[in-house]
Amino acid sequence: MTTELFSQEITEALKAYEKYVICIDKTPEEFAASLTSLLNKAIKAYEGRGPELRHGIALDKHITIILSQNDGPRPLCGIYFNLYSPYQRQSLPKTVQPVREPISGGQPESEQ
Repeated sequence: MTTELFSQEITEALKAYEKYVICIDKTPEEFAASLTSLLNKAIKAYEGRGPELRHGIALDKHITIILSQNDGPRPLCGIYFNLYSPYQRQSLPKTVQPVREPISGGQPESEQ
């Protein structure tokens, strides 16, 4: 299995990227290179998956590619733009302590 097998999906993703995605810090050329690289990783994950697994997944901060087993000889290919992810929340540095708000008109919780 090679990336050429999914050329239609790559072409459609490139068109969507150039037409709709304006807030991601990748040029169209960098996006195309990322697609090819991630698709190769997804193919390796798909071909090396365990007997009970049905998917091969590869992702970076901006793109997720999923290859899913189906009844035909060719797996389904999904390309998703990661415009928001709750997993990319930036946590506070360990030196910062959270400020606790009082529950009802009294002193803050940390001082009670």
